[in-house]
Amino acid sequence: VRTYVDPFTYEDPNQAVREFAKEIDASCIKIEKVIGVGEFGEVCSGRLKVPGKREICVAIKTLKAGYTDKQRRDFLSEASIMGQFDHPNIIHLEGVVTKCKPVMIITEYMENGSLDAFLRKNDGRFTVIQLVGMLRGIGSGMKYLSDMSYVHRDLAARNILVNSNLVCKVSDFGMSRVLEDDPEAAYTTRGGKIPIRWTAPEAIAYRKFTSASDVWSYGIVMWEVMSYGERPYWDMSNQDVIKAIEEGYRLPPPMDCPIALHQLMLDCWQKERSDRPKFGQIVNMLDKLIRNPNSLK
Repeated sequence: VRTYVDPFTYEDPNQAVREFAKEIDASCIKIEKVIGVGEFGEVCSGRLKVPGKREICVAIKTLKAGYTDKQRRDFLSEASIMGQFDHPNIIHLEGVVTKCKPVMIITEYMENGSLDAFLRKNDGRFTVIQLVGMLRGIGSGMKYLSDMSYVHRDLAARNILVNSNLVCKVSDFGMSRVLEDDPEAAYTTRGGKIPIRWTAPEAIAYRKFTSASDVWSYGIVMWEVMSYGERPYWDMSNQDVIKAIEEGYRLPPPMDCPIALHQLMLDCWQKERSDRPKFGQIVNMLDKLIRNPNSLK
């Protein structure tokens, strides 16, 4: 398995983009409608028709006019990162437009948008097996990333996208971006920005981000999924969350959540990061539960 290459290690960041992202001719892209707005500009849905391939629906992120060199670099770093990944549960990069303006990043289109909003809109509508299937997909994507030594740092239901077949894919791969653009990220005493409720204690305390801290966040995502997009720790303040976790408090099982799943969450929330399961073990565990549905009663 290859190891992920950090685009910021390149002398010339454009080299990373050329290496990991396909240049797409702007004439192949039809922008249809604005579906959101990101740190760097609008996100639209549209169509991509590459000669010799059939037309597909895509999401198009644009870099708004008046950007600095650094913003262009940060914007395109997401494509350099995404372009290194190839997995059914990781959002797929189609390519980039850099030869003309606006600069664009083109990815597969995910009809149901972000997982947190999707679950809130469909509260109570899925079977436990369907929910566990979503979690298995996310776990599988995260195993792939951790095998490539990529640490996500901002794993949360809002950064998972869902397509029309309920397949969940991990997204949001800007480094500096990851936390700049996230409304949940709060400044820590040391001036770093961190989404406190999703973040492992060692990552909050001394910025130790590893695949084991991603596993902690994954446990929070499990809780979000099983509670249909409820806010972790409800209306507690960030400071209170940090204090409660420190004192050993953990989120209780969501309504109707099978014990086996809550136990897996608790395993992900072990204080000692070496005691947490690895993503491979998490996926195996979920597969076992799916094969033996009585365990999910």
